Amino acid sequence: MMSTSAVVLTTLVAYKLVLIGIGLWARSRNRNEADFFLGGRGLGPWVAGLSYAASTSSAWVILGFSGFVYAIGLSALWMVPGIWAGYAVVWLYFGRRLREESIAHDQLTLTDFMLQDTAPRQRAPLAALAAALVIGCFVFYIAAQFDAAGKALAEHFALSLAEAVVLGALIVAIYSMLGGYWAVSVTDTLQAVIMMLVAIGVPLAALAAAGGPAAVLSALAEQMPPAYLQVTGGHSALVFIGFVVGVVGMSLGTFGQPHLLSRLMAIRGERERLRGFAIVIGWGVVVFLGMIALGLSGRALMPDLANGETLFYRAATDYLPAVLAGVVVAATLSAVMSTVDSILLAASGAVAHDLGVNRRFPERQLLISRTVTFAVAVLAVALTLSLPDTIFNRVLFAWSALGAAFGPIVVWRVMGRLVPARTALACMLAGFGTTVLFYALGAAPETDSLLSQAAHLPGDPFERAVPWLPGLLVLLFWTGRNREEAGI
Repeated sequence: MMSTSAVVLTTLVAYKLVLIGIGLWARSRNRNEADFFLGGRGLGPWVAGLSYAASTSSAWVILGFSGFVYAIGLSALWMVPGIWAGYAVVWLYFGRRLREESIAHDQLTLTDFMLQDTAPRQRAPLAALAAALVIGCFVFYIAAQFDAAGKALAEHFALSLAEAVVLGALIVAIYSMLGGYWAVSVTDTLQAVIMMLVAIGVPLAALAAAGGPAAVLSALAEQMPPAYLQVTGGHSALVFIGFVVGVVGMSLGTFGQPHLLSRLMAIRGERERLRGFAIVIGWGVVVFLGMIALGLSGRALMPDLANGETLFYRAATDYLPAVLAGVVVAATLSAVMSTVDSILLAASGAVAHDLGVNRRFPERQLLISRTVTFAVAVLAVALTLSLPDTIFNRVLFAWSALGAAFGPIVVWRVMGRLVPARTALACMLAGFGTTVLFYALGAAPETDSLLSQAAHLPGDPFERAVPWLPGLLVLLFWTGRNREEAGI
């Protein structure tokens, strides 16, 4: 029998070879930047739906969300309805407008969609601002993924964290540069299937080890404070309302994520879009329920974990047969590390396309796009190794900041309203700036000031939801219904 480490290594090598093979296969499908960034708008429902699922719910669900449930108990479940509602809004409400307008106006990125109403002379500085926000937020997001996989690789093998992160990032960058959107979408589809399988297998193993649902609830009632099994988390009414606003408000970030909304721009047709939604929501139900079961079962079995984000790997190692545990750990590591491919591609599009670099060098579009992709990966690796933080915190900051900067503009444009340049500028700065303010206050020690106390409320409502308000107010009072009224 092979040792667990040998199984992990063998599975990792085989999986990475498959990913690079997909990149080589997809390379021939890239002839221009439209192919590289949107796959020629030819995605079917399974690839579009599952790749969207893998991109929106990666390390932060398998590792971060299960750890969140482990840490605070049943009150963590308030996050789930918001996430599922976000899937529905994007696919059923945003989807038609995003797909049809991106075709009609040859839009390749979310920035193209947001800035459709701006005059050419005004577009360049706004596109530069949008690109800077995308790069800044996505580097944090990518760093969270690299950090999650790098720590696990370092734990299983004789590697330092730096060696593990660099090795994984290099493989992701290679197949993303080779195959562009098709490689990213197909590999994400594979990763979504893997994530769903492990989200069934590992929680079932942990639940069985704990003696079943009744035994888990009984153990938690004995071991944990009463608030752990209360949906209110033991908070007072006003604090509980703020907590729910914060965790449900996480779904607002979905509406401003370029790497997610691009799936709707790339899908083949309306029938595929509706089938894709059914696939996404089915996947989400299975994975989130699995991680809830794992978080609660894990708390009953291992009540004293120092870091809840290690629960998944601990449960796989302790409650699955050695060979199967090795396969699960290796496959999850690969899926977590590789999910950054969509984000890398979106960041590359922000620089190569939105800043007009490809337009200035049309004969070198693919070379420029691939070079930028690699450069973003290098930047994310540097951040991973220099700014340690929890997976959950990194992802939530990047998610919230970009959602607040872009989301209100996307919602406004999907509604058919015009967004002139001055409004887009104010909206992006207001949303991003407010998120950064409350993130910084939340990271600092709490003081007696009302602002500091608000930033430290459970659920972080002032970081998740409040940053949308300035942008929405700007759109409400500083825009118009037609081009003359909007000043375009």
